[in-house]
Amino acid sequence: MAAIDSFNFAGKKAIIRVDFNVPLNDKFEITDDTRIRAAVPTIKKVLADGGAVILMSHLGRPKGEAKPEFSLKHIVAHLSSTLGVDVKMASDCIGDEVKAMASDLKGGEVLLLENLRFHNEETKGDEGFAKQLSELADVYVNDAFGTAHRAHASTTIIAKFMDEKMAGYLLDKEIKFLGDTVENAEKPFVAIVGGAKVSGKLEVLKSLITKVDTILIGGGMAYTFLKAQGHNVGNSLVEEDLVDTAKQILADAKTNGVNFMLPVDNLAADKFDNDADIQTVGNDIPEGRMALDVGPETTKAYAAEIASAKTVVWNGPMGCFEMPNFSKGTFGVCQAVADSSAVSIIGGGDSVAAVNQSGLADKMSHISTGGGASLEFLEGKELPGVKAIRG
Repeated sequence: MAAIDSFNFAGKKAIIRVDFNVPLNDKFEITDDTRIRAAVPTIKKVLADGGAVILMSHLGRPKGEAKPEFSLKHIVAHLSSTLGVDVKMASDCIGDEVKAMASDLKGGEVLLLENLRFHNEETKGDEGFAKQLSELADVYVNDAFGTAHRAHASTTIIAKFMDEKMAGYLLDKEIKFLGDTVENAEKPFVAIVGGAKVSGKLEVLKSLITKVDTILIGGGMAYTFLKAQGHNVGNSLVEEDLVDTAKQILADAKTNGVNFMLPVDNLAADKFDNDADIQTVGNDIPEGRMALDVGPETTKAYAAEIASAKTVVWNGPMGCFEMPNFSKGTFGVCQAVADSSAVSIIGGGDSVAAVNQSGLADKMSHISTGGGASLEFLEGKELPGVKAIRG
């Protein structure tokens, strides 16, 4: 794959697929600009070389309609101030007016295209739409890992029409950590897998069982495994149709010599509420109660495993951490990862939210910007957006 560092953008126009799908409040103000800041190094590299930048992104789910609330014009002022450049805004992402604006763009200038998903052709991976995007620039740079698992026009199909194509710094870092580091992990290699359902993490578990030394299970998915072991789980979340699958995963882990750890104690609540009555119980959850977090002994045992690890991958919380009374397991694991000397990779979604809430984000080696994309990468799948820019 071509490296952005070794390419000189002087006199070139680069069309960069970024992920500016940022959260906005009811006044259309950005409430978290992490994704914008993550794209800055790639944009600045092109500008420093003397190139011009054309940025394309989606925002929200407008489903093929030009809805004002999903316009990227809401982010122009913040983007301009972040880059220190007066960003120009196009009224669309294709068409004669956009072509003219792109054609007039000079080195050091930045043009932001309007929301790609105002056109259904984007998500359909339409070749004609992708070709029109490609005609705006000389070079294609993909720096949107969060959408790299989608074969959309701007993430994958456009690469067919570009001779020069490469990964931006952010995408390259994701590939190195989620791909190279996981494939060539220093041992002991510990995976922490949580979240609500086994179904969402099945393929990840199957893939990790062939790579890791230890898997630590938390979240709602733990109770499908505990039921598979014959425990009573009360009203805890269980996927009944996956109990046999859970038994098979436990057997596969044993066959592969993987230490597959499940909670040894749990916080059992009488209702799904922060102010619920809470009991700390073992692995048999009393009738009428639901487990909403791992208990203190589990947190301690998991922390001990993490302390001895050289590589840690974490995807999914240990409990309902959004409610303070059920956050101790997740934040305890977070602290253990922060305190360890391991290379730590936080694989998207709720784990990232938990790490950010904990204030320990700067202690992690890599925090992925993609939820679904990071999951698929950990499953060992080749992402369409990555495949498209490989030489």
